[in-house]
Amino acid sequence: MLIKIIHFTQKNLFSGSKPIKNFKDFMYKTLFIAAFLVFAVAKELHAQEKIKGPLVTEYGQIYTVPNPDLKATDLNEFKAVFDLAVAPEDSAQVNPNFERVARFLNLHAEAGIAPEKIKPVMVVHGNAAMGLLKNQYYKQQFGVDNPNLDLLNELHDLGVPVVLCGQTAGARDISKDKRWQHTQLALSAMTALIYYQSKDYALINF
Repeated sequence: MLIKIIHFTQKNLFSGSKPIKNFKDFMYKTLFIAAFLVFAVAKELHAQEKIKGPLVTEYGQIYTVPNPDLKATDLNEFKAVFDLAVAPEDSAQVNPNFERVARFLNLHAEAGIAPEKIKPVMVVHGNAAMGLLKNQYYKQQFGVDNPNLDLLNELHDLGVPVVLCGQTAGARDISKDKRWQHTQLALSAMTALIYYQSKDYALINF
C-alpha cells in the first residue's frame, strides 16, 4: 500500500506533464499530497490484523479492532452461557462453535479485560455432544481421533465449565465412562440454560 502511495506522489508531484508555474502552485500541490499521505498512512496503520489470542493461543484467532465505539472495558464482567448443539460435517474438524468460546476469551482479554472477569460456560447438547467423547469412543464412532480434546483441556485449565445435557447423554449413549473426564452433567440443556441465565449469564446461541 505504501509503495503505491509513494508512486502516486512521485507521479503527481514531480512528473506532471505541465511545469509548475510558480512557488505558490508548488506549495498548494505539495500540501495536498502531504495531506493525502497522512490520511492514507493513518488508515493503513489502523487496519485490522488477525492475531493469536493471549489466553488460548492455538485456537480462536481474533481480529484487532482499533478504537471501537462500543468498548469492552465499559462492563465489569463478561458472563455468557453458550448454547452449543451443532457439530461440523467433517468429524476430523474441531467444532467451530467450541472454538468460538476460545475466541470469546481471547478477544476480551486482548481488549484489556482481566481473565478472571471473563466467564463463559458451555452447555452442550444435540450433535455437538459427540465432541465430548473420550478419544477411543470417538474413534470407534467416526474413525478419527477426537479433534476437540486439546481445546477442551485448554478451556478447562482456564476454568470454563462444560455442561452436557443429560437427555442427550441418554439418547446418544454418552455414559460417564465414555465422556471427557471434566464433563459436568445437567438434567437437560434447558435446565442448564435457565439456571445460568438466572445467574445473570447472557445467552449466546449457535
